[in-house]
Amino acid sequence: MARATVRRRVVRLRGTEAGERPDALAAEEPLEIRLGGEPLTVTMRTPGDDFDLVAGFLVGEGVVHEAGQLAALRYCAGTDAEGLNTYNVVDATVRGDAAPLSGHRNLLTTSACGLCGRDTVEAVRTHSRYPVAGDGLRVSPALLYALPDRLRAAQRAFDSTGGLHAAGLFDARGELLCVREDVGRHNAVDKVVGWALREGRLPLTGHLLLVSGRASFELTQKAALAGVPLLAAVSAPSSLAVELAEELGLTLVGFLRGESANVYAGAGRVTVAG
Repeated sequence: MARATVRRRVVRLRGTEAGERPDALAAEEPLEIRLGGEPLTVTMRTPGDDFDLVAGFLVGEGVVHEAGQLAALRYCAGTDAEGLNTYNVVDATVRGDAAPLSGHRNLLTTSACGLCGRDTVEAVRTHSRYPVAGDGLRVSPALLYALPDRLRAAQRAFDSTGGLHAAGLFDARGELLCVREDVGRHNAVDKVVGWALREGRLPLTGHLLLVSGRASFELTQKAALAGVPLLAAVSAPSSLAVELAEELGLTLVGFLRGESANVYAGAGRVTVAG
């Protein structure tokens, strides 16, 4: 079921020469998420780690916050033209103490946007059960500088396609605990958070989350809802992401490349000598 890549023949141009060759593409397929048998949303994702994706999605929606609230996850019979199961429908069952879904969401969510379909900006300011402002995590610049290479080395599907985002969860020593890839940045983060939920690791006190692209508002919120005190990105953050990080007491690092980075919020967690 891990259809992360698809092979296609392409015409490759090199200077004035052209020739056919096989190429690997990042797979993108719809995943219908059901809650208690009722359709909830459809997200465009890279197949693989679908249960983690659904679990993380429910954390990001404020429905569940601990493993015991997620009673079951199962594939449903979503079939193709030949009657074969596509494994593109997952039904989640939650226990009675789970929270109701907050806000209204339209059915289709693209791989580019984890907040598509929300009614208002205010509706996505979900209050986390795991406040991060008092988290005692402290990291050195040297530890931060080492993270992108460790994440990149673990991106298996990216090596063949060059077309996948990644999210990596690290402990306070910089050890990579979990990495997930997807065509959608928010999906990659949901897969990591879902893994942590299912492993009984929430809240992620004292951990760091690194994303391979930019840091948006939605990713900052997802980190906060999982109890992550530090979010780092190899690219730029958005203005709303910085505002939310400041509001929540979360450390937000951007442009983490080589031996340089910008700390946009929560700089007190980054220990600089002198």
